[in-house]
Amino acid sequence: MSPRPAPDLALRRDQVIRAARDLAAAGGWAAVTMRRLAGELGVTQPVLYSAFASRQALIDAVALQGFSDVAAALAAVDVSPIARMRAYLDFAVAQPRVYEAMFSLPSGLAFAADDTPAPLRRAFAALRDAFPDADGTRAEVAWSALHGLATLQAGGRLRADQAQARFDLTHRMLTEGSAHRRAGS
Repeated sequence: MSPRPAPDLALRRDQVIRAARDLAAAGGWAAVTMRRLAGELGVTQPVLYSAFASRQALIDAVALQGFSDVAAALAAVDVSPIARMRAYLDFAVAQPRVYEAMFSLPSGLAFAADDTPAPLRRAFAALRDAFPDADGTRAEVAWSALHGLATLQAGGRLRADQAQARFDLTHRMLTEGSAHRRAGS
C-alpha cells in the first residue's frame, strides 16, 4: 500500500478561507465556527486546525486576503483621489463581511507598525499614492474618512439618499488643501 499524498496546505487554507467568507456572507461572523466549517467542507475539525490554529487565525487570514483584494481594487483604477476613494467604498459595499473582518472584528494583525503584514502595507500604499505627502498623514486621514463613511453607511447610520453628497464633500475636503498648495507653489 502506498502512502497517502501529503495534503496541499495552501489549497486547504484557500478552501477554508472561501468557506468562511461564504458562511459569513450568508449568516454573519457568528455563523462561522470551526465545527460548522468542518461540516460545510466535509472534513473533521482537526483538519481545519491543521490549516488554522484557531478561529481568530482564520479570521485574520480572511482579513489579510481582504487587504490584498482591496489593494488590487485600488491598483486597478487611476491613481486619482476620486477613483481610489470610489474603489475603496465600492469594495466595502461589495464585501461587507470581509470588510468587517478587516476592521471591526478583533484582530491579531499589526497596523502602522514595523511588523505590519505586506497586504496591509500594499492597501495603505495605494491610498498614499492618491493622497501623497511627506509622512503619510494625508493618506491616514483619507483612510479614516473613507472608513467612517463605509462603516456608518453599512450600519444604516447615514441617510442613504445623501451618499453621493457625502462622497463629493469628502473628496473636496481631502483634495482642496492640496490644490491650494500646488497653486501656491
